[in-house]
Amino acid sequence: MTHWKNLLARSITTPEQLGRHFDFDVSALNPVYKQFPMRINPYYLGLIKTPGDPLWRQAVPDPQELDDDICLVDPLDEENRSPVENLVHTYPDRVLFLVSSQCAMYCRFCTRKRKVGTSRMLVTRETMREAFSYLRKNKEIRDVLISGGDPLLLSDETLVWLLDNLRAIPSIQIIRIGSRVPCTLPMRITTRLAGILKRYHPLYINTHFNHPDEITPEAAKACARLAGAGIPLGNQTVLLKGVNDNAATITKLMHGLLMIRVKPYYLFQADMTRGTNHFRTKVETGLEIMQAMIGYTSGMAVPTFALDAPGGGGKIPLSPNYLISLGKSVTLTNYLGAPCSYHNDLE
Repeated sequence: MTHWKNLLARSITTPEQLGRHFDFDVSALNPVYKQFPMRINPYYLGLIKTPGDPLWRQAVPDPQELDDDICLVDPLDEENRSPVENLVHTYPDRVLFLVSSQCAMYCRFCTRKRKVGTSRMLVTRETMREAFSYLRKNKEIRDVLISGGDPLLLSDETLVWLLDNLRAIPSIQIIRIGSRVPCTLPMRITTRLAGILKRYHPLYINTHFNHPDEITPEAAKACARLAGAGIPLGNQTVLLKGVNDNAATITKLMHGLLMIRVKPYYLFQADMTRGTNHFRTKVETGLEIMQAMIGYTSGMAVPTFALDAPGGGGKIPLSPNYLISLGKSVTLTNYLGAPCSYHNDLE
């Protein structure tokens, strides 16, 4: 098997390189990748069937990225919520810790499109030490979500150093890792890596699959290694126009995830990130998808549909409305639209 680092080194980083594999107008993409970096590793490239398909749209620059004056550079206001470099403290008891500026593929819809993969995002051991110091001083923080970039692109040795330092802080109870590597470069999930991660329980991994075609034998093997190490796996999907914005695709994806031992966690409304407006759907689209799933498939397959509010307002769950009236008797409709009632007078 080709080592994951060698695969990463052979990534396509320019439209001209991509033009050797597909017939399309290379020149139209040149201004885009100069503004927003491009990386498609050979594994993910091999999953793309044709220009414009759902995986192409996620991976390949689009001129529409430069035609966006609606969305925001930093939609979740992360920079203003960073008491130290690369540590975002929005919620009372948990933080987002950015430990890598690199990804196995630069997704075109990325929330941190403004800096991931560029010199504008600097991550060093010194910046991480500043974060450790902040966490030691703020004992109300009990949950750390490690993200980036992709944390699992760090070397095994750096991950050990990072996790050792976090586990040395008594107030940190839960460690979560957000990584798209099981989807975009699954051969990074080696037996050695799984063995390292299992030392730091309770540790959770949320990964990121957006389309059924991303669920491959290689991805299944990667997730099996992590699950076999006792690591609970969740998935965060982003609702993307032209990729997965219909109930049939989302349902197939969620069923496929359960088959590789990954629990659907969130279905996100796309963030209002500058350069991604062409991916956004109406909120009604997500609600319709949820209504097509709730009651028609196992609750295990149904994620929480949520919107991460612009300005750092946090994640807000969105759901179809089944509640008709609330009082001594609760009136509802079920998934078929049939009326139901529940006795609610406990006095």
